Amino acid sequence: MSTTSVAYGDAHPLQRTRWSRYRHSLWLLTTRDLKVRYSTSALGYVWSVLDPLVMAGIYWFVFTQVFDKGVGTDPYIVFLLSALLPWMWFNGAVSDSTRAFLKDAKLVRSTMIPRTIWVNRIVLSKGIEFLLALPVLALFAIVFHAPVTWNLLLFPLAIALQAVLTAGVALIVAPLVVFFRDLERAVKLALRFLFYASPIIYGVADLPSQLHVWAAFNPLSGIFGLYRSAFFPQELDWFDVIIAALMSGAILAVGLLVFRGSVRQVLKEI
Repeated sequence: MSTTSVAYGDAHPLQRTRWSRYRHSLWLLTTRDLKVRYSTSALGYVWSVLDPLVMAGIYWFVFTQVFDKGVGTDPYIVFLLSALLPWMWFNGAVSDSTRAFLKDAKLVRSTMIPRTIWVNRIVLSKGIEFLLALPVLALFAIVFHAPVTWNLLLFPLAIALQAVLTAGVALIVAPLVVFFRDLERAVKLALRFLFYASPIIYGVADLPSQLHVWAAFNPLSGIFGLYRSAFFPQELDWFDVIIAALMSGAILAVGLLVFRGSVRQVLKEI
């Protein structure tokens, strides 16, 4: 008797495991978000890289043309983009998570899929936009002759750690905003502060020595150091990376606890 293989997408939903159904739903929602975002824009993909490029251009001009640059490493534009692009992922996902339940309230109430999917789809879609922007970083690295080191192999580790951290923060923020609407604005202010408190326009090495240990407790320091080490190996500090991994895991655990403890009340509120 001949057997025919059934593609995953063609399998009957009841034949999938709970995890496979979750993944399938997550992917459908994520691709829907991306299609809506790009189909309604004439420039489409360009917008995903235009914002960080404009920001990078401004900081490059200020620190290299207006003032004598005392931070970062040359080529400074590559130094900037290697942290600015992942920052845009983190910032966009956390900011959008404040509307994760309020934007699609009817769907959230009417579907039976795990509600974490409404947060994780934002993290995933912003993560895909980050990946789509990486060719821009590669282009600038080529144009400005930034040396590529074997630390480029650490990129997947940086992406994994950032996904864990971002999901954890988003899982905390999303349900709390439903109860405290002013938290949406507070999150935006906190993100603005965190931008300057994180090694984006500068490196950890540019900070006073007494602040190096404290900087490690910002998990973005270790994560950005992993990204930057592909071009600037001196930016890699394994102490920062270990602290980032421990804190990211802890934040994700707290996020899951907060989310699970509040999801029923969230459904009542929306």
